[in-house]
Amino acid sequence: MDNKKTVVIGASAAILLLSVAGCAPPIAETGDTVHVTYVGELQDGTVFDSSHETDPLQFTIGAGHVIAAFENPIVGMKPGESTTFTVPPEEAYGPHREELVFHLPPGDFPPEMELYPGAVVTFSGGSATIRGLITEVTDTEVVVDANRPLAGETLVFHVELVEVARKD
Repeated sequence: MDNKKTVVIGASAAILLLSVAGCAPPIAETGDTVHVTYVGELQDGTVFDSSHETDPLQFTIGAGHVIAAFENPIVGMKPGESTTFTVPPEEAYGPHREELVFHLPPGDFPPEMELYPGAVVTFSGGSATIRGLITEVTDTEVVVDANRPLAGETLVFHVELVEVARKD
């Protein structure tokens, strides 16, 4: 009979074992592919996004797949480390711009279209396509906000670095 046993340890314990064995975990650098778990909140604590119900977010630092203000604090971290940081609107999705809020008559929409707050609409003209969110509907007006959903918001992120894959 084989007496081998498999022991499963958590990421923090594995990092500790590597450190004790003289194999320091990699430090995240530009060009590395990283895996992070995160919770994104507004300043009032409202959660707008989280990776805790899905797989960790994977991206390459410096490749532009996420906003720079999200990836910059991860540079220098080791797997198992956590950080919390705040991103102002200017470094996230920009300010909320009133010129991107349109007040349109209901007759501008197809008669079969159901108009209600929360509906997403798309407008096309020439080579431009604009997506907007209906925020208000009355008998005389439909208000469509074409700003990005998080425009004008200060974002707070709670991030844990799970893994660093070295660049080649």
